[in-house]
Amino acid sequence: MQIFITGTDTNVGKTLISSWICLHTGYSYFKPIQTGADKDSDVVSKLANSNIYEESYIYKSPLSPHLAASLENDSIDISRINLPKERNLIVEGAGGILVPINETTFMVDLIKKLNIPVILVARSTLGTINHTLLSLEALRARSVSILGVILNGPHNQDNIKAIEFYGKVEILASIPKLQEVSKESLMQLPLPDCLKIIIK
Repeated sequence: MQIFITGTDTNVGKTLISSWICLHTGYSYFKPIQTGADKDSDVVSKLANSNIYEESYIYKSPLSPHLAASLENDSIDISRINLPKERNLIVEGAGGILVPINETTFMVDLIKKLNIPVILVARSTLGTINHTLLSLEALRARSVSILGVILNGPHNQDNIKAIEFYGKVEILASIPKLQEVSKESLMQLPLPDCLKIIIK
């Protein structure tokens, strides 16, 4: 299965979740658009030993894709971004769903173009209900298939219940804040059965 990992914001844990899934499943990894010198693919390679596909676009500045590209006198054309011919693949987005890619295109448009289902990563803390519901609304407005939500951070059962009820979506996992992010610590977090069923 090919799955797009997107988030409600930047730094919500998309790369951590991508690494976690790849480590436990042997899935390959592809990040179409990389901004910033610290490549997320390097992190996944270190944590999961996954097969890594080369990025379609790489920019030096850790900024939104449209701005990072413009600083290098470039523009991102999503028609040139194609999925690797890989059956089991995690595709990680950059930033959130409505981060601009160019003057007319957002990350959600790339997701729609690739035509693969989404797992939405969100923080578990205060404010996540609003952010998650808005993100789900944006995905559904474009008829993107949503597999579920993964929360990252301290366990909050009230937020889980609220997102599932109001968002009409399944919380696939709630990942605690890790004292140390390593292959060993990720191995100690087994995939929940509901997630195993999706990505088997």
